[in-house]
Amino acid sequence: MSDFKDWEQKGHAKQWLVFPKNMGPYLSIDETALSKGELYTIITNKRAKGKKGAIVAIFSGTKVEPIMEQLMKMPAKKRATVKEITLDMANSMKTIAKKCFPKAIQVTDRFHVQKLALEALQDIRIKHRWEAIDLENEQIKQARAKNGTFVPKEFNNGDTRDQDQKLCVN
Repeated sequence: MSDFKDWEQKGHAKQWLVFPKNMGPYLSIDETALSKGELYTIITNKRAKGKKGAIVAIFSGTKVEPIMEQLMKMPAKKRATVKEITLDMANSMKTIAKKCFPKAIQVTDRFHVQKLALEALQDIRIKHRWEAIDLENEQIKQARAKNGTFVPKEFNNGDTRDQDQKLCVN
């Protein structure tokens, strides 16, 4: 009833599926683990917004050469219609985008940009936290050398430098 036995992609469906008719000017390429740690590379048409016609291609694994081999079978004219491709920062994804969709602008997805920004911010917070600890330890050492007691500076909100810095580091 479904014509599955005669499906043209049946012979290679476990390795790859390509749907050139779903190609659009705005694509996304990413890898994902669907089950049991098996990685797949998926290319989607962003304009379909996850609905019918969204999948342009899906490949078992993330190796560049087999993916490019199948994508290059699509007519160059069809691949040249892609204006923009969103991807993560993996070199493998950049290579696929550059070779298979040479006219497309590559855009890094916002998840990875935000992740980088947050990691950089956390590095800065940790650096300042250690500076505050070192400063306080030095002030404690100097107070003890003078047989005194260290009293940390208190800010308008009642926090000390050490307490303020603790709030910045998770």
